[in-house]
Amino acid sequence: MSTVLTEAPAAVDGGPRGGVRAVLALARFEARRLLLSIPVVVAFVAYVAWVVWRTRTSWDGYPALQDVDRTTQQGPLLVGLAVLVCASSAVLRSLRHGTEDHFAIQVVEPWRRTVAHVLSVVPAALLTAVCVAGQFVWEAAKPGAVGGGSPAELLVGPLTVLLFGTLGVLLARVVRSPLAAPLLVVCLLFTLVLGTGTGNVDGLSWLAPVVSEGSANTLPSDLLGRPAAWHAVYLAGAALCVAFLAVLIAGGRRLAVRAGVALALAVAVAGGILQAGGVDPSPELTAARERASVAPEKEQTCVERGRSVYCAFPEWEPRTGTWAAVVDHVQSLAGGAAHERRLVVRQRIDARYGLGDDTAIPALTAPHQVTVGTAWGGNRVPEFSTAVAAVLVTGSEQAGSEVCDGRMVTIMWLSLSWQDEPVNALRRVRLDDSVEGSAVVLAPTDPLTMTEGQTDVVRELLEKPRPDVAERVKAHWAELTAPGVTTAEAAALLGVTAPRTADSCE
Repeated sequence: MSTVLTEAPAAVDGGPRGGVRAVLALARFEARRLLLSIPVVVAFVAYVAWVVWRTRTSWDGYPALQDVDRTTQQGPLLVGLAVLVCASSAVLRSLRHGTEDHFAIQVVEPWRRTVAHVLSVVPAALLTAVCVAGQFVWEAAKPGAVGGGSPAELLVGPLTVLLFGTLGVLLARVVRSPLAAPLLVVCLLFTLVLGTGTGNVDGLSWLAPVVSEGSANTLPSDLLGRPAAWHAVYLAGAALCVAFLAVLIAGGRRLAVRAGVALALAVAVAGGILQAGGVDPSPELTAARERASVAPEKEQTCVERGRSVYCAFPEWEPRTGTWAAVVDHVQSLAGGAAHERRLVVRQRIDARYGLGDDTAIPALTAPHQVTVGTAWGGNRVPEFSTAVAAVLVTGSEQAGSEVCDGRMVTIMWLSLSWQDEPVNALRRVRLDDSVEGSAVVLAPTDPLTMTEGQTDVVRELLEKPRPDVAERVKAHWAELTAPGVTTAEAAALLGVTAPRTADSCE
């Protein structure tokens, strides 16, 4: 019997445990699992469905892109919360399955695995960016779109998802409990959703991922005064800081990780401070808002279309043709000198208090001038049409808002009869959405009023053939537009039944 002795092979140094390729491979695996997880899939489906449902009819087909960019920020909140929960669950998967000890012999160290988990949320943020871009492009492609969007505002949605995803990874490294992420989501829902309002916005409000400022008015882009760029820097710095902090807590003690935490924190703090300082308008912005509100003619370009002049802020110049079409429709039905009257249609806003203010615009006293707002489509069309008709009948917006006699019949017929569904337009232009009884009639400036008798007469006129009524309107224009004419007299001149009740001012 003999024994053969062989020399043992020399030990080979395999280098550091794990590497870039291993981390990227794990990141791809975790990203795929994250995107296919049920909460994330449901969140994205709900988000896309909301975008499609809303964008089809948003702004009645006439969006201002400086408002559209802010509307892309709410939907990603749902995606971000889902990513937070699933990213935290992915980090705790080995703990739930009892395989944490097995990772001690793997080539990827805990801090490198944390890097992979952080990288796994990036595809979700990129997919959110695609959805945001799709929503914005859809709005921008509408024929009635005006203005321009802010890239910084569009970045808020994807950066929110990135921040929430990295927060989920950090939470799992700090609190080793599967209940931590759902509890955090409940807190975030309470503070971000229930606490998000449209009231006063201060520097503290900008610490939230999404800052909503609601207003019925749309302002020119250069008058918004939102520190959107610094807010994007703040969100990006916060997301990076959370990511580096998660890696540091997981055991990544390298100088690059520590420097990353310090640098990202500095970026987030700088962005937060600068965005808070940008909340209060600068003297230049305050002066520009005052000028646009009090003396808009200094900021506007006027174009002549047909017999009238249309003055608009630069971003709304493409819409002057649409306004001119409404004026031409109304004026074609008028009689006397009003049929050829030269009007000045001027866009007016009150931007002195920013987005959060809905101050009413007073009626113009100058003759033959009509106000048009920054919004268009839907109810804004009959409202503007009514303002045009009131100026043609009474001479000025101020005089039109004070009408309470039979001239109101002529004003409303001129305003509504040319529209596709005149009776429906009558409903939409009235404050109470009715076609019976007395009501307030909306206009771009001061509203008008209709009595019950005037409503009955106008409704009957709108149901008659338009050419027949138009012929009578032009034939009796002087009588129909004379101050003090009664509703009963107007009804007789137009060949309809006299109202059963007298006008309140007769």
